[in-house]
Order: sequence, then structure tokens, then C-alpha cells
Amino acid sequence: MDISQTFELIKTGTCKIAPEDELKKKLASGKKLRIKLGADPTAPDLHLGHAVVLGKLKLFQDLGHEIIFLIGDFTASIGDPTGRSKTRPPLSSEQIQVNTKTYLEQVGRILDTKKLTVAYNSTWLSALTSVEWVALCAKITLSRLIEREDFANRLAGNIPIGFHELLYPLMQGYDSVHLKADIELGGTDQTFNLLMGRHLQEQYGQEPQVILTTPLLEGLDGSVKMSKSLGNTIGLTESPDQVFGKIMSISDALMWRYYELLLNKPVAEIAQMQEKASNGSLHPMDLKKQLAHGVLERFWGAGAAQQGQEAFEHLFQKKDFSHAQQVVLSVGTPEALWIVDLLKTIGAVTSTSEARRLIDEGAVTVNDEKITDFGALVALGATPVQLKVGKKKFYSITRGS
Repeated sequence: MDISQTFELIKTGTCKIAPEDELKKKLASGKKLRIKLGADPTAPDLHLGHAVVLGKLKLFQDLGHEIIFLIGDFTASIGDPTGRSKTRPPLSSEQIQVNTKTYLEQVGRILDTKKLTVAYNSTWLSALTSVEWVALCAKITLSRLIEREDFANRLAGNIPIGFHELLYPLMQGYDSVHLKADIELGGTDQTFNLLMGRHLQEQYGQEPQVILTTPLLEGLDGSVKMSKSLGNTIGLTESPDQVFGKIMSISDALMWRYYELLLNKPVAEIAQMQEKASNGSLHPMDLKKQLAHGVLERFWGAGAAQQGQEAFEHLFQKKDFSHAQQVVLSVGTPEALWIVDLLKTIGAVTSTSEARRLIDEGAVTVNDEKITDFGALVALGATPVQLKVGKKKFYSITRGS
């Protein structure tokens, strides 16, 4: 490919490249570029929202550039204030270590880890002296920092901002200085932090990085971005049947967004599928199955895609509970158990109020009969009890003998 073709390939599916002319110059230089993506281990699991930007990173890797996956083990102790309406509770070093443990394994679903430079920002940030910290802070003004929308909103609402939160964008920016990044990737919510990297590189006499932002993938609810804290994610460590089932549960409108961001389908091809769905030549369920199969094949592998689809069809369409989660209760469990206690025992709910809500909504069935009585008792024995909770949780339950 020539430079213009490469540029267009990189640009596809992005929200912003700034500045575009600088990216073209960097590509034309023939230099092996240093491409940076940072992730703070604030939770142990990555999800498909991360896969959007990781997929773009894979493109740069395939083009032969140096990929730097930066684990923000230092910045995680502060927590990115982006989009936050209040200060994050601090994470302990133990929590950060636990969360970091599986990151590389998960990233390996998308990137070739043998061609990956892994860095930890505690290596340099924890080594900065007091004099160096003051010098770093002197390179930015307070007025520039509080231009951030989230900081401005909190100030306007008299909501406290910790001084350490103001340091976060400086730290992320300094990461680019230390790594001498040519390009940094991130979601659209990271634009301020990415631009801070450009600013600080100029302040330290370096050629500033180009920033590339990718769209934020909406979560399963379709209303806000996919986020572990909101419980609307599809995790990269989830089983194929869980992933397939979750994708099948999304709205038809959200399906097109997933086709675009997770499978990189061109707008014209998506428009053709929409036309077929509207004229009845293709059923939305079939399109959603194709989506779920495609996502699993890309990020989990062809075998997992087949497994996920078969499990879905057996469980959700054929009501074959042999594919449900198998639960064996302890010998001491009563022969008849209150439905709420049963739901709590198997982990289907976390509270009595959640159980009541599901029962009131008609979302709990036992042996294909809807539970309407909050005080119902469920008989347990050697014959499996088939329990369905909501649209996605299926259990086959027996009592130990």
C-alpha cells in the first residue's frame, strides 16, 4: 500500500486524528513508529470496549510499527478522573497487582504479545524526585487543567476535586515524554489526556505525538459506554456461551453499532443489511447470530464461535438444559427451599429485593413454570430442577445425596 492508502486504512473507524498532516509525515518517513496505548488496571478484566482501540493497535502492529502497551500501575493508584463526578476511592497496591495479572493474557486475544513492548509507568513516575515533580507541574497552568469538562462541572457544582486528580493528566502526558511516543491511541474520552502528551513533549523538546481517538462502545444497555462499574460489559475472559448470549440480548439498534466497531463492517455493507432487515429478507435474530459468531471468531477463535452458537441454540431455542450451568447443592440443603434462598445460594441474585423484583417481573421460572408467589418453596432432589432467571441465566440444580 502507498501512504495515502495506509492513512485511509488507519483513519477508518476513528473519531479524530490530530493533526492528520503530521501522521502522514510520520508514515511517509519510513520510520518504525512508537505507538502507545495505556490502560490503568482499575479492574481485573478487559472488555469489548477495550477491544475497539486494541483492534486499531493491532493494525499498527500488522503494519510493522513498535507497539507499546503501557500498564498504568502508578496512575491506577490515583484513578483517571475522566468523566467522574466525584473522586475515585484509592486502590491498594495489592488490588492493582491482582488486576494487572490477567491483562497481558487478555490483550493476547487481539495483539501478538511476542511483538509487544510492555511498560509499567511506576518504573519512571515513582522515581521522579521532588525537584522533577515541581518542574513537571511548572509546564502547565491551573487554568488549562480546569478547562476539562469534568473538572469544570465539578467546580461549578461545588463538588470537591482532589489535588492529586489534577496531576493525573500530567502523569499520562509524561508517560509519552518518557516513552518518546510517536502516536498515542485512546477513546474519545481520553482526548484531553492525549493532548497533554503532545503539550509536554513539546515542553521537553521532543517531536509531539499524533493522537488518534476511537469511538466509545456502548454497553449492553445501549445507553452509556461499556464499563465494568456499570455492569454492562462483555468481558474478554467470559466463556463463549456467555458472550454469545449477551450479544443476542442487545437491541436491534445497537447491533449495527457493534457491527461497525467490533467487526469493522463498512457503512455501505451495514446499510445493505439494514435494508434486508427492514424488507424482511433477513431476520434480525439471524443478523445478531452472525454478529455474535463474528465477534467470538475474531477475539476468541473459530472453535469458540461454534461452541457459543451451539450452546445458545440448545439452551435458548431448544430449551436443552444440558448446556445450563450445573449446580449441585450440599447434602445438608433442605428438601424444599424458599425460592429467594435458592436464588441467593446459587448466586443468581445478591439480595432479597433483587429476587422480589425479578419475581414481580415474571422473570423467574422453575421447570418451565413462572414463579409468581414470593413465598414459593422449590422441591429439591435427585431429579434436576431447571431454573431460568431473566433472559440469560439458566441453571440445572440437584441436591447432593
